Amino acid sequence: MKDQKKTIIENALRLMRETGSQKMFLFLNTIPECRWWLRSGITEREHIILVIPKNLNLNTGGFKCSCSAIIRSWAGNQTRFSRIKYAFLHGVMQGMINTDSKVVCVLGPSGKNHLDTITIHDLSLSWSEEFPFDVRRIIKNSAFHTIMAVVDIALDIGALGREGKSVGTIFVIGDTENVLKSSHQAVFNAFKGYPRKERMISRAEVVESIKELAKLDGAIIISENGIVEAAGRHLDAGGTSPKKFRGLGARHRASIGITRRSKAVAIVVSESTGKVTIFEKGNTVSTLEPLISRRLV
Repeated sequence: MKDQKKTIIENALRLMRETGSQKMFLFLNTIPECRWWLRSGITEREHIILVIPKNLNLNTGGFKCSCSAIIRSWAGNQTRFSRIKYAFLHGVMQGMINTDSKVVCVLGPSGKNHLDTITIHDLSLSWSEEFPFDVRRIIKNSAFHTIMAVVDIALDIGALGREGKSVGTIFVIGDTENVLKSSHQAVFNAFKGYPRKERMISRAEVVESIKELAKLDGAIIISENGIVEAAGRHLDAGGTSPKKFRGLGARHRASIGITRRSKAVAIVVSESTGKVTIFEKGNTVSTLEPLISRRLV
């Protein structure tokens, strides 16, 4: 019997041609799956982008001839739609696809070795309200690389919580001067007084501090260059939300308000669901959903 993974990929490549799609995203979860791919003998690899978890101890140098590009994705456990959207965000950021590309995706359950799903996406069309995705709103933002780095942190918090408890928080990225004017310190600012180089979110110790401080009330303010300016900041830009956002919690309303008043982008982690929502100009750009089963509750 023919290998199921190979059959699915070959059918996805056929769909890619028939639908006029530019690329196929192939999600590989484990080292055995990656090794299988190298010896699979599948052709048309120049159209395939591999999506591989960051935490796999894998030298991707040997994969250069097996695909057109590689995305090292957030290693956590997300829903399938969330994993696809996250990969699209990175694909656009790295110039692999455009905001109006058509893409075929092949994936299976997170962390498993088998493939069982083919999806087709036209990024020029808006996704449904249940799965909002409009990367065009933030792709030209000068803070885009920082936004993606913060999304990783937010997904970790949403999936795992902190010390056995669910955690909700707000990150506000960019337009720091106006954001600080539209907020005030609610608790002691643990980042005040440290040199800029010691407040970069690229530093592992800063990321761990952020995750710990996310348990406190208030927002975490980050510059477009990835420098943490403050934590425990109360946003004064709440105000009245549009009718379509009624029923949202205080964090989401505050994020809508601050992004309407400034050029910043806000990222909210829901304490109750772990869902990560990105706001810009008072609107939802995208939602990403870590699987709740990974949270330590």
